[in-house]
Amino acid sequence: MTLPVASFTIRFMEKTDCAIIGAGVIGLTIARRLAMDGREVIILEHADAIGTVTSARNSEVIHAGLYYPKDSLKARLCVEGKQQLYAYLEERGINHNRCGKMIVAADEAELDGLGEIQAKAAANGVDDIKILSTADARAREPELTCTGALLSPSTGILDSHAFMLALQGDAENHGATLALLSTVNGGRVDGDRIILDVSSGGTDMQLSCATVINAAGLGAQDIASAIDGMPKALIPPLYLSKGCYFSLSGKAPFQHLIYPLPGQAGLGIHYTRDLGGQGRFGPDSQWVESIDYKVDVSRSDVFYDSIRRYWPGLPDGSLTPGYAGIRPKIQAPGEDPADFVIQGPTDHGVNGLINLYGLESPGLTSSMAIADLTAEMLAS
Repeated sequence: MTLPVASFTIRFMEKTDCAIIGAGVIGLTIARRLAMDGREVIILEHADAIGTVTSARNSEVIHAGLYYPKDSLKARLCVEGKQQLYAYLEERGINHNRCGKMIVAADEAELDGLGEIQAKAAANGVDDIKILSTADARAREPELTCTGALLSPSTGILDSHAFMLALQGDAENHGATLALLSTVNGGRVDGDRIILDVSSGGTDMQLSCATVINAAGLGAQDIASAIDGMPKALIPPLYLSKGCYFSLSGKAPFQHLIYPLPGQAGLGIHYTRDLGGQGRFGPDSQWVESIDYKVDVSRSDVFYDSIRRYWPGLPDGSLTPGYAGIRPKIQAPGEDPADFVIQGPTDHGVNGLINLYGLESPGLTSSMAIADLTAEMLAS
């Protein structure tokens, strides 16, 4: 990804306490936390609405914290964030369903993989999961075919857009300002402040900030690279992993979410459903060179083959193209999954700057814990 080259005629300079770049779920959650802490906050969003990119193109799953290495940010923030998220959704009456999920072994060779996930989950403090026999799994989901499964009762689904609207409302009720159609084109470190070059409403301006939170998702590396004074060697590379979803026509076959064993680039082509009960499958994983959200219809062949390993009854012709998302990976194809990277002044030496990279799954689940960590880093 590269930022468009802009020619600036600076009209004026504004001063603010805290600028948050990106109004996805991470940026909004951080904005809420800092505004509730009494900070003056402006949220700069390139698009014409909140949460239109990664936050709008995922499975809307509340993850339990099963897969991630012990003591990783993903493990800690997912487990903490899950509890906070459920409490917030219940308090605000936001639609969600603690439906549970089953990770399935399609053959005897995969049974050891279930044990490995169970051990990781236990190390992360997730103590509500259990191994199911074939008979137990079929008793819960009669259409499922497997040699065993791992049950995670605390996994769920939510209305992510309603969640983001609630976060926006909280932030604005505590004085935060949302600036849509506002593009950060670059910036520079100026003593103990950061000056951002911003295009907004047809006007070029400079914004002098005590704090900048780079929560730009797929654009986080470009934003960091465009800030003069940010050490470029500390900016991780960005790799794009595309995931397509296909919708299921007809009656939903499962009450639980159904997941295969995970791979390097994602959690496999799994079954989820929306809060209205409509079933869908995905995402798959494709390493791509550029952002493109078109769903390739021909990939349905891969979906049919993968899904029929655990649901042989999938009818021909029942999958229709749904939507696609792009994961902001910071590991190259073939490398082991990377942890979240959340850099503060002690990491890169720039006062007041927090960069968040690789905020893929379980970023949505972890969002409130990520906001807490960001606030702690700024206070230290």
